[in-house]
Amino acid sequence: MSVSRFLDDLADRVSHLSERQLFLLLMAFAAFMVFMGVGLRSPWPADEPRFAEVAREMVDSGQWLIPMRGSEYYPDKPPVFMWAIALFYWLTGNLKIAFLLPNALCGLLSTALVFDLGRRLWNPRTGAIAVALLFLAPQFLIQAKRAQIDGMVACWITVACYGLLRHFFERPAWGWYFTAWGFMGLGIITKGVGFLPIFMFLPILALAIRERTRFGGALTWRCALGPLVMLLVAAAWLVPMVMYVDSIGTDAALAYRDNILFKQTGERYANSWGHLQPWYYFIVNVIPSLWFPLPLLILAAWRPFIQRLRQQPELIVLFVWVILVVVFFSLSPGKRGVYLLPALPMFALGIAVILDSLPGLREGTAAWFGPLMTALHGVMAVALIAVGALALNDHPRLVDKFSDYSRDPARLHEAGSFFLTFGILWLASLVIFWRSHAIFRWFLALMLGWLLFSTWGYSIMEPLRTPRNILAAAEQRLPPDAELGLLRFSEQFILFSRLDVTQFSYFSSEQDMERNAWRWMNEGAERYLLVENGLELACFGYGGAPKLGVAHRDSWYLLGPDQQKASCQAPAKRQEFTTPFPCRESTGLCEKASSP
Repeated sequence: MSVSRFLDDLADRVSHLSERQLFLLLMAFAAFMVFMGVGLRSPWPADEPRFAEVAREMVDSGQWLIPMRGSEYYPDKPPVFMWAIALFYWLTGNLKIAFLLPNALCGLLSTALVFDLGRRLWNPRTGAIAVALLFLAPQFLIQAKRAQIDGMVACWITVACYGLLRHFFERPAWGWYFTAWGFMGLGIITKGVGFLPIFMFLPILALAIRERTRFGGALTWRCALGPLVMLLVAAAWLVPMVMYVDSIGTDAALAYRDNILFKQTGERYANSWGHLQPWYYFIVNVIPSLWFPLPLLILAAWRPFIQRLRQQPELIVLFVWVILVVVFFSLSPGKRGVYLLPALPMFALGIAVILDSLPGLREGTAAWFGPLMTALHGVMAVALIAVGALALNDHPRLVDKFSDYSRDPARLHEAGSFFLTFGILWLASLVIFWRSHAIFRWFLALMLGWLLFSTWGYSIMEPLRTPRNILAAAEQRLPPDAELGLLRFSEQFILFSRLDVTQFSYFSSEQDMERNAWRWMNEGAERYLLVENGLELACFGYGGAPKLGVAHRDSWYLLGPDQQKASCQAPAKRQEFTTPFPCRESTGLCEKASSP
């Protein structure tokens, strides 16, 4: 049987599935893709070690109300995401598994909601296409397979959009309406921007003004109670937190309250101090790359797109809401690609409605779309194969670049083999399925690539993205009763250490950290510091310090009493925080590792 005939037969079988069978098939596929690799890797910088460490301290200390890292308040984000990791850590006892589970489950929930919304408002085929498009956009799986807050808040926002759309466009469903507002509140205490579905009311109200009878009993005075539900859910954490802070009244607790309520919300949006990008960053950089090829599909089917917008008010609501979300984040000077993730599920659903109306991708899209996707597929395959071949042959520029992570040629060669295999897979999918549509070939190659990365790729990157080699080298040199300090705060070193770790306040200047570290070392025996190369030290020197290896693009040294200078100016404030929860074997994070 030819490949094309096999695919036609497979498509025919899928088309005859019941709605329930189709849903189960899609969810089985989604679960396979999302959960592949869970338990095979540890938290990787920059964000994952931070959230995993906060969750670990919650479980080990028993204090869950206010997140803490390194025994110090963590004011950058509300606690819901860390609670979820902590819950799974408490249930499983294995942090290496627990830290990826919340976003994996959120990814599955978002997938199910997108399918069900497409099925209810249009038809099951639309829902299935929407799921395929969601997985086709790289950003969705990137976040579903990472431990970043954005994957969870995007899920809560998708639940809220689902509830509002069901209420206004299927039939009045007040339970779903108030559920939507409740999840907005949950989104607020997850990352602050959980209110974004409120923007959906702008196109809905515009449609209601245009056609006063459109929404019938769905748009009544009861809608005004929705914000109250949102505030009540958000208050479920905010009120106890404020009461607790007021009751203890310490400077650190009060600073935490003010930071989380004001600096990390309005001030961060209006006057960002990091990730500064121009207003067009999302339009030019993020959407074309992280949502590819979805924007290209709109361009290739722009005539049906315009036609469906005129016929489908639901589509107007979806796309106007996506545009409003992009505008909202574009107005802030601080921008990261993950900020747009909440808009992706509705964007995929809207494009699915358009594609479902076409007689076929070949007939309904512009003639240039298929050849362009085929050319990009071939370029990707050739580029991956070329990188792999150059790495296997120790190309000087690649050797120099890779030395930021490891100076072991064997690891570079393993990475080269990975890229070579990756490229061959892309090339094989192009050749074997040449008669299939270009978008199918791209989808197949992308999914195979994700499976390869989630297994072999994880095993290659694990020793390069964790500090086990540094900690193992330090353990070999430290005396039995030694204490370990970090001159510059780093969650991944605390998370992976078998020893209690002392740090000198994340909120201190580097000068005060060093002065506190000098005082700490002077007040006890067998105290040592982990320090990365390049710091300008006034109280210590690098002379005679053993080099431990390379991690996170830095060379690390172990400073002891011999590296202390005779005197050091007193710190502006005496601060030190010891995390007395050394890594346990059961967490899956602290097994010994050889130096990469």
